[in-house]
Amino acid sequence: MNIGCHISIAGGIQNAPERAHDLGCEVMQIFTRSPQGGKAPELTKEIINSFKIQNSKFKILNTYIHTPYYINFASGNNRIRYGSVSVVRDELERGSLLGAKYVMTHLGSAKELGQKKALTKTIEMLKKTLEGYAGTTKLLLENSAGAGEIIGDDLSELAGIIKKVNHPALAGICLDTQHSFASGYDWRDFEKTIKKISYEVGLRKIKLIHANDSQTDFDSKKDRHEHIRKGKIGLDAFKNIVAFAQKNEIDMILETKWPEVKEDISVLKKLRDA
Repeated sequence: MNIGCHISIAGGIQNAPERAHDLGCEVMQIFTRSPQGGKAPELTKEIINSFKIQNSKFKILNTYIHTPYYINFASGNNRIRYGSVSVVRDELERGSLLGAKYVMTHLGSAKELGQKKALTKTIEMLKKTLEGYAGTTKLLLENSAGAGEIIGDDLSELAGIIKKVNHPALAGICLDTQHSFASGYDWRDFEKTIKKISYEVGLRKIKLIHANDSQTDFDSKKDRHEHIRKGKIGLDAFKNIVAFAQKNEIDMILETKWPEVKEDISVLKKLRDA
């Protein structure tokens, strides 16, 4: 099990591995394009080779890619839905060029279509995303904090989507500890929570963990990350979460603010290596 964080690609994706190394990362998460929108920067052969060389030089063992924030497979607007399909598929193709292990994505909101139709459209759009895909990078669905009508705050919902899409490239879930805490999974009662997750989605479907403490209270439905030891989940819970990740060889990625994230990485490593 390896530990890292989200890394800026300012100045070019090839600059990320050294930044990750400087923070103490063993693995890293990146965007390959602006998360707010716009055309993706071209991945030339030179950039791809430089990225891989830098990863090797700085001993970054795995790279994970987060899709942009605007993905919405359940939009009532065809352009947004099919645009989401195009972008997520492109991220998978880009990930395969870069040697990334997983691309993770949120799914969008059921607000415009209603829950039942939104789920049907999400499954349909995911199938279109993966149609004919033969790359090496696989897709993960990330759970949400539960604000509004965002899809995926309930892990059983994600499990149902994965089952119905039924594609080998849809490998499982990226489990965000803060999002799950905010949506009703209380990590302070670890045994009860891990049994609940096992029942709803299956522990083998957890392929990556976003290790974030929470600024907000349990079941708040709010997406507010906090540094390890400073949030409502607490260090004792993270001892259990780290032990679980280590036992199951699941990498952990922090999404807290720079430069304090360096201390978060150190805390998780100490828990792992104790």
